[in-house]
Amino acid sequence: MFDYRQLQALATVVEEQNFERAAQRLHVTQSAISQRIKQLEELVGQTLLIRTHPLQATDAGQVLLKHYRQIAMLQSAVMSELNPVLETGQIRLSIGLNADTLATWFLPAIEPLLNAHSVLLDIKVDDQDQTQQLLRSGEVMGCISSSDKPLQGCHCIPLGVSVYRLLASPQFMKKYLPEGANQAALRRAPVVEFNHKDALQIRYLEQFFDLRPGDYACHRIPSAETFIDLIVRDFGMGMIPDQMTTELLSSGQLVDVSPGDYLAVPLYWHVWNLKAPLAEELTHALAEQGKKDLAPFSDYPILATPKLTR
Repeated sequence: MFDYRQLQALATVVEEQNFERAAQRLHVTQSAISQRIKQLEELVGQTLLIRTHPLQATDAGQVLLKHYRQIAMLQSAVMSELNPVLETGQIRLSIGLNADTLATWFLPAIEPLLNAHSVLLDIKVDDQDQTQQLLRSGEVMGCISSSDKPLQGCHCIPLGVSVYRLLASPQFMKKYLPEGANQAALRRAPVVEFNHKDALQIRYLEQFFDLRPGDYACHRIPSAETFIDLIVRDFGMGMIPDQMTTELLSSGQLVDVSPGDYLAVPLYWHVWNLKAPLAEELTHALAEQGKKDLAPFSDYPILATPKLTR
């Protein structure tokens, strides 16, 4: 039998990425946190934390993190069922998202749940091709991913399709692509990418213009808002989802670099297979909002699914 306080100490250190902040959050001393983790490591006979920057859980630590978070969610559900009036404290929901989902439709989806329950969000942002690793490691209880392959012990629920187009400002087009998009001109036109994991522009330029990474220059902007702002300000072209561009296109601030060419990225909700009402409510909320803000799969038979390697 695991000591709940020891598991909580491990999870809090990983969440806070700092022993001192973890101690402050749990209202104990830093030495108490260290001692609890040490005792847990002695119990399982394995190291649970890699003390690097950032702090990382070992494989054994990831198993325990997942176990702790599942128990915490089930415990909250049981307490609510036994006594709905009882104040049981706040449940922390750790969720893996891609930045564009977070910037567009995620908050409207989850707002009713936040109003109805005492919930704290812990959002971890990564590329939609990479978020499943957060679920696999136990860092999150659910993630939105472009993969339709469920992990063991998890459900996979289709949400819809996010359509990405390569956009630029009219001034950028005049400067770099005066005769339109072609391979030679695109070699000289800087692209904006979100981070080193962002493969959308790579796939797009490979598929439609036979260009490879290294054939063109890239800005790297890890912020959804600044990403678009840089494009609007004429400094680059980039892949932007339709949910974020209606006004920018209608006002003429941005134009489609190659009309008719796009990538249709499928989005799926992956979540632990738990009979927890809160998890089920979250799943329902995301699925319903996906119907409103994402395109249906039936409209896009050809999907940009993740590759195993970049």
